[in-house]
Amino acid sequence: MTKPVIFCDFDGTVTESDNIIRMMEEFAPQGWEDIKDQILTRQISINEGVGKLFSLLPSQLEEKLTAFAIEHAKIRPGFKEFVEFAHKEEIPLYIVSGGIDFFVYPVLEKFGPFEGIYCNESDFSGERIKILWPNECDSLCDNNCGCCKPSIIRKLTHENDKFKIVIGDSVTDLEAAKHADFVLARDLLQEKCEEWGINHRGFSTFFECIEEIKKRIEVGELKC
Repeated sequence: MTKPVIFCDFDGTVTESDNIIRMMEEFAPQGWEDIKDQILTRQISINEGVGKLFSLLPSQLEEKLTAFAIEHAKIRPGFKEFVEFAHKEEIPLYIVSGGIDFFVYPVLEKFGPFEGIYCNESDFSGERIKILWPNECDSLCDNNCGCCKPSIIRKLTHENDKFKIVIGDSVTDLEAAKHADFVLARDLLQEKCEEWGINHRGFSTFFECIEEIKKRIEVGELKC
C-alpha cells in the first residue's frame, strides 16, 4: 500500500470552463483566437501562448478582469465535498494550474486550505499585462510549459513513495498524466489517456472522484 497525493488542475476542472478563454471571449482583444488555436494545436508552447494572450490586454483592466473571473467561475459540483474528503483522509491536495494568480487565488479562497497552490503570476505595472512564470520547467522537461506540472510533481514526490493521482481535462494536463499512477480525466485528457493506455477513469463531477479514490482505499490499494 502507498499513500496517495493529489494534483488537481483548476481551469476546466475545478471550474466548469476555462477562465482564460472566458476572459478573452468577454474582452475580445484582436488576434486572440488565432493564438488560442495555436496553443490547442501545440504549434506554440503554453508559456508563449498565454503570455501573448494577456499581452493583448491593457493593465488598466485588472479590476474588471478579476471581478469577471470571480463572478463567472462556476465551480464543478462536488468540489467542496472533495476538498473536505481529502482533508478527512489526510490526503495532500495540491492545485496545479496554468491559470493566473489574480483569479486562481480569489476563486479558491473559500475552499481551502490546500497543501499548496501552484500557478502563474501577473504583473500589471506596465501598459500591458505581463505574465510571470515562477514554476518553469526543470532540467528534465523542455516543453516550455509555463507552469510545469511534471516538474512540480517531481519536486513534491522526489522520494517516489507516493501514489500520484492527477485530475485534469486539457492540454496543460497531458504531460502530468504521464507521471501519474492514476488519472481522473475528462475532455481532451480523457481521450489522450485512452489513446496512450494510461490508467484512468472519466468523471464529470467531483463526487465521482471521491468514489473512485474511496474504492482504492477500501480495497487496500491506498493507505491513508
